[in-house]
Amino acid sequence: MYHLKKLVERLGKIRGRHTELVSFYVPAGYNLDVAKTQLANEADTASNIKSKPVRLNVISAIEKIISELRNFKKTPDNGVVVFAGNISDTEGKPDLQVWTIIPPAPINVKLYRCDSYFVVEPLKEMLEAKHVYGLIVIDHKDANVALLKGKSVIELNNMHSFVPGKMKAGGQSAPRFQRERQEEIKQFFKKAADVAANGFRGIKNLNGILLGGPGPAKEDFYKGDFLPDDLKKKVITVKDTSDTGEQGLRQLILKSEDVLSQEEIIAEKKILDEFFRHLAKDDGFASYGEYEVKTNLEKGAVEKLLLSEALEESKIDEFSNIAKQFGTEVILISEETQEGVQLRELGGFGAILRYKSN
Repeated sequence: MYHLKKLVERLGKIRGRHTELVSFYVPAGYNLDVAKTQLANEADTASNIKSKPVRLNVISAIEKIISELRNFKKTPDNGVVVFAGNISDTEGKPDLQVWTIIPPAPINVKLYRCDSYFVVEPLKEMLEAKHVYGLIVIDHKDANVALLKGKSVIELNNMHSFVPGKMKAGGQSAPRFQRERQEEIKQFFKKAADVAANGFRGIKNLNGILLGGPGPAKEDFYKGDFLPDDLKKKVITVKDTSDTGEQGLRQLILKSEDVLSQEEIIAEKKILDEFFRHLAKDDGFASYGEYEVKTNLEKGAVEKLLLSEALEESKIDEFSNIAKQFGTEVILISEETQEGVQLRELGGFGAILRYKSN
């Protein structure tokens, strides 16, 4: 999945000099012979392209794809996607490349496209987090609305109110002051609910909404008639946090471990907590740094190998291949959490050991 993600990112950035990059999606269960016949017909159509270089490049790309498909006796269980085209930056010096991808899950898209870019959106959608959660932290002064997608916290909006403190202004009657203050709180809550509704609606895989904040404001927001009924039903937990803002969002996620126990961000945090706990104790069950980790890895001493996604792919491949020889679990660590950033700052290499290192 990591390599596929990186490949899709690279393919998505490629731009052709002309309309000569071909994307071909064969969905799961589709007849491969029919797909090859379609490509042959597209090659015949491409013979009408006026520009000779573009015509030759498009036909060559189609032929490359047909050649790739001949490697399969039938369509793979999850379908197959092939990209081919001239990716050269220099006119008159073609660089025809081809990439064949077996998707990690069944793909249902049937597509032929010849354009100046590769169509990677169906694969990108497949790689996106399957579970998404809405996040709201709120008090009387601030509200933050965000999404939790996999390991990523995506902030949608942050709002600040002008609700006065509980002490009334001089010369103003206490009942009137409280009425005006409550009305301002009500309007602020309505605004926050509208922002949440606009941000969360339309997300197909919204698993639930996590609500938090300091003090009683979050309960007032939840119990009041602010969130639309369809979203209110999706609130799966209400948690106390000491802050709003970015810190409050992260506290909300960590305090919601009971409902997020299977999610990537919690699983990653548990592993990193274990790693940093060993480091803090200096008990010999953890190591970091490229040289030290590699030495322990080659001795078979590593139980869990932690590699930052910030590392070069070649390094990830090198260490992963060594790990396979010893049955070591390889865990790629994102930069989406504070602990993930810490690992990156330690050089990007970490290990939890099977036994104490000398």
